[in-house]
Amino acid sequence: MTTSLSLLTICGSLRQGSFNRMVANTLPELAPAGVTITMAPPIGDMPLYNADIQNGTGFPEAVTALGDAVRAADGVIFVSPEYNFSVPGVLKNALDWVSRLPDQPFQYKPVALQSAATGMLGGARSQYHMRQIMVFLDALVFTKPEVFVSFAKDKVDAGRGVLSDEPTRAMISTQLEGFARFVRKVGGPVNKGEQA
Repeated sequence: MTTSLSLLTICGSLRQGSFNRMVANTLPELAPAGVTITMAPPIGDMPLYNADIQNGTGFPEAVTALGDAVRAADGVIFVSPEYNFSVPGVLKNALDWVSRLPDQPFQYKPVALQSAATGMLGGARSQYHMRQIMVFLDALVFTKPEVFVSFAKDKVDAGRGVLSDEPTRAMISTQLEGFARFVRKVGGPVNKGEQA
């Protein structure tokens, strides 16, 4: 019997019409059998990371909520644009906050990366910086297949807020199948107790 998995999606864009949000919205319907994908709590309400806040009033509620959601998930899928050749500030800020929580939520957590952009590279440079961040946090990054959604404006249904391009949907389905196998092998419900 295949163990069911619960995956969490964190979107790195706050824009209402974000192409990355549309990709993230589509993931639940592309998930393989036995896999549930839900959206993470919002990351836009966190203040800029400041150790004085952490040491004074403690962690903001939005930070604890995200940390709890990451801990509870069997794996995490980041779907994020590329800003200035790197990770969007709002996502980096969320990671800076969550990384300082006790029982660091991303340690040994299986992670997959996706990105969408209007250009040809599809947000590739952002993903490579995300890999560096995840290495420091001791996350277990799924390596292939990679998902870079290039020319994203032509591959979404903006009215419905979803990814509509069939070849891209198929590519993402393939990644999700591989990621589910990866999660079951390196993480997942069976190993949670060993990693606590």
